[in-house]
Amino acid sequence: MQETFDLKLYLAEQKREVEAALESAFPAPTGLQRSVIEAARYSLFAGGKRLRPILCLTAAAVVGGSSKALMPAACALEMIHTYSLIHDDLPAMDNDDYRRGQLTNHKVYGEAIAILAGDALLTEAFELMARTRDIPEQSPDRVLKAIRILVKAAGYRGMIGGQVIDLECENLETDMATVEYMHIHKTGALLSASLEIGALLGGGSPEQTSCLKRYGHHFGLAFQITDDLLDVEGDAAEMGKQPGSDVARNKKTYPALLGLARSKESAREHVEQALHQLAAFGRAAEPLRALARYLLIRRA
Repeated sequence: MQETFDLKLYLAEQKREVEAALESAFPAPTGLQRSVIEAARYSLFAGGKRLRPILCLTAAAVVGGSSKALMPAACALEMIHTYSLIHDDLPAMDNDDYRRGQLTNHKVYGEAIAILAGDALLTEAFELMARTRDIPEQSPDRVLKAIRILVKAAGYRGMIGGQVIDLECENLETDMATVEYMHIHKTGALLSASLEIGALLGGGSPEQTSCLKRYGHHFGLAFQITDDLLDVEGDAAEMGKQPGSDVARNKKTYPALLGLARSKESAREHVEQALHQLAAFGRAAEPLRALARYLLIRRA
């Protein structure tokens, strides 16, 4: 009988490795720049699932790659995600007081330092990506392609573009196609890029990389839909923030447009599509299968 995969243990082990690498990659707060480094570290080490770096490392393992060779890229993904959260919480954006159960960056360090802390994480992330080229088993051409993937996913063609649509749609009537487009870019782009970069730098074939990228596309949409559902049905203690903020800001979400039942159905459909992309992979892809299924029962 096949042994049941322990997703909780797997995520805990991967998270420990990522956090150790982040600690090495980002400096201690010293010197005249101490305040901005301290602010960046405040958010970088405030908890979180480390989902994007774990997806990157797992994709590399699925295609037979080395996690050691991928760790700088994995850390870069987490830095970019963290920078986006710092800026997303600012008064000019979502104006949130809490993130992961503690005060948001600007509430502790002020708006100016919070902006600069996000900027610091973004720029350091690309230094880390470039450092991947120095690892002997990496191809410079693959590293350059990975950087281009990350630029597209994080910039106006990806995450930033999705955030712009989110802000501009708050006071407008919006159709489902626009909401889906927004979430593909705001949330899905970096999640999908995490898998694509992992597969690429892990030495995966074009076919393997495409399958994992498509998995990321459906995983990202399912993740966003369940995130929207948690804002309606979630528990503040489990989530580390107060639910209901999307409704208060008139955010265009799946439950707002489709209702709860249809949103849950859509999440299940995307999970099924994500799992379908893993059909050609063996036991090594079990963490990705378990992660996709977990989205349908997540509480935070």
